[in-house]
Amino acid sequence: MSDLETFREETRAWLEENCPASMRTPMPDEEQPWGGRNPSYPNPDTKIWMERMAARGWTAPTWPTEYGGGGLNKDENKVLQQELKRIEARPCLNSFGIWMLGPALLEFATEEQKLKYLPPITRGEIRWCQGYSEPGSGSDLAGLQTKAEDMGDHYLVNGQKVWTSYADKADWIFCLVRTDTSVKHEGISFLLIDMETEGVDPRPIKLISGSSPFCETFLTDVKVPKENLVGELNKGWTIAKRLLEHERAMISGMNMGAGEASLGGMEELAKEVFGELDGMIAHPTLRDTVTKHKMDEEAFNLTLRRTGELAKAGHGIGAEASIFKYYGSEMNKRRFEILLELLGTDALTTEGEGHDQDVMDISPQWLRSKGNSIEGGTTEVQLNIIAKRVLDLPEGGQA
Repeated sequence: MSDLETFREETRAWLEENCPASMRTPMPDEEQPWGGRNPSYPNPDTKIWMERMAARGWTAPTWPTEYGGGGLNKDENKVLQQELKRIEARPCLNSFGIWMLGPALLEFATEEQKLKYLPPITRGEIRWCQGYSEPGSGSDLAGLQTKAEDMGDHYLVNGQKVWTSYADKADWIFCLVRTDTSVKHEGISFLLIDMETEGVDPRPIKLISGSSPFCETFLTDVKVPKENLVGELNKGWTIAKRLLEHERAMISGMNMGAGEASLGGMEELAKEVFGELDGMIAHPTLRDTVTKHKMDEEAFNLTLRRTGELAKAGHGIGAEASIFKYYGSEMNKRRFEILLELLGTDALTTEGEGHDQDVMDISPQWLRSKGNSIEGGTTEVQLNIIAKRVLDLPEGGQA
């Protein structure tokens, strides 16, 4: 038996023994495992599952073991993901720290910073948010104005961030600040700020969907220790760009839907509403629509997996992340458009007797999906990046 086959058998046995039964069921929003300083676990098994996986290093399976990771190689991680999928296990930890900040720290942070921040991230002890966009510099990210003044033993930060997802629930924020006003890109630094620091004020922004995942965050005379600077002073733009690659890849994967839609699956819903004919959706036009969408999702899934393997082998994602972010966002919006078409007027009802709660949730989710074209870099920005850095097209006005 090969070492990989042995690893699979051992992994399968460990998962069977350690993954609670309730963690092998669809996950309600209120049971999302975000962790943090003051986490909420409506289902106690959520905490058990996260802690068991963290103890193995499997919340960040490919990170080095000295930083709380699992130290798995790409083939072992592939086996782990296959075995998790086989038992339909829930994600053990949702974390911007793992998805975005961690990879940047692994590349740019000092050894002391890695040892300080990475292990708590893998254990779900710190919940992070992202301080990039500002009211006057969303798409023009490098135009940010939040300023960090050198006060000797600390930086004094003043400014405002916007669209900071879950800032009102986060423990720390990784933040872009201006440390040199004489230049644009070369005057930006990357700071880590404790959200409990005096002067940090996150305020939720209510969306048309009725939810408030986004916040505007005000920073007023916030004192940040100098050891919280990641990378070199005024070289934060390099870190910011690399982190955005991870963010866009993360968003594209989340938007993909993994081939499944709400309400038990798009195909199942279509059969329920329009009936079956020889095991297929009875309505031929909708059958064609659903089939094409599922094929697109599967092709996109395979592309993301291939790119992920290349990244683990040392090939950076680069500007291709913009392709994934754009395509994933558009596909997720189409997904909810199809669900609305399948449900008809029932999907537009948000309350009332005789309506299934899952059906009633589709309308807010459809409204929320429109934000996919904005968060993580607008569609227009992604298309510009694709045109310039992937397709190498000439600037506008040139022949």
